[in-house]
Amino acid sequence: MTWNPILPVWAVVIIVLALGALCVVTLVRAPDRARRRDWAVRAFVVLLLGIACLRPGIGTSSAATATNDVDVFFVVDTTASMNAEDWDGAPRLDGVRGDVMALAEAHAGARFSLLTFDSEAQLRVPLTTDVSALQSAVTTLRPEITGYSSGSSISAANELLEETLERAADAKPERARVVYYLGDGEQTAREDPESFASSAELLQGGAVLGYGTDQGGPMRETLSGFATTEPTYIVDRSTGSDAISRIDEPALETIASQLGVGYQHRTPATAVQAAAVDPTVLETETGNDVERAFDLYWIFVILIFLLLLREVWVLTRAIIELSESRGARA
Repeated sequence: MTWNPILPVWAVVIIVLALGALCVVTLVRAPDRARRRDWAVRAFVVLLLGIACLRPGIGTSSAATATNDVDVFFVVDTTASMNAEDWDGAPRLDGVRGDVMALAEAHAGARFSLLTFDSEAQLRVPLTTDVSALQSAVTTLRPEITGYSSGSSISAANELLEETLERAADAKPERARVVYYLGDGEQTAREDPESFASSAELLQGGAVLGYGTDQGGPMRETLSGFATTEPTYIVDRSTGSDAISRIDEPALETIASQLGVGYQHRTPATAVQAAAVDPTVLETETGNDVERAFDLYWIFVILIFLLLLREVWVLTRAIIELSESRGARA
């Protein structure tokens, strides 16, 4: 059993104890059995929430590890155009997900970090050796909500990447640093993209990976989690037909040149190629166990969701009974 908490353990304990104590006190003071039962269920939900926050998992597999290896930084485009369906009929982001995990496997034992960018850049996963944390973040990647999009630059992650690389270099100067930039090169912001050249001196390798085709593909809109409608295709306002996104390889090749790395045009029919790293910085040991846990937190999340549905029903019934009682008095 493995544990990879999403918050510091002490914070999870404090939250669970505080909410649990509230539930227990209210349960003891409840005037009847039905209300005591309701508060007992709520206390159970708090317990499940605490377990889910600790992210339990099971299973390990044997893989090569490195004692003085590489820091790998993934810079992923999550703009609306990454939803374009020209990855063998699927969204480009599907290809990105598969390539990130394939590269993580190729750099077994490295530390990994995930940065994403759309209208703004975000550090999704700080440097970690926990591959399951990277996989969880990559699996849940979604393009930005279409309604919030106001144009994006392919260099939006430039400053964040440089800052992240500098921190890593200051903390562990002996480690090699590798960057993989994954995107389609489509620039929708009015200003010209900035240069990534300032990050080049901090790198020992990497690659720019391009997604999309010259023919392009339509893009489904991304809706918020509260939306009640099904996503439709984004429409080109000038023509009234489906908007088509196309890869801009010259722009991607420019980024590769600025970073001093190679460029690969990615297709479903080809395997992604990991960057070569100076062998003098590698001290690889084989046969050690690297934890690649199968997450179990989702089981607890499902149970919480079902119990919250019960809570909605209890509250709805109470509101109905209160309304009927007021109506009878009137």
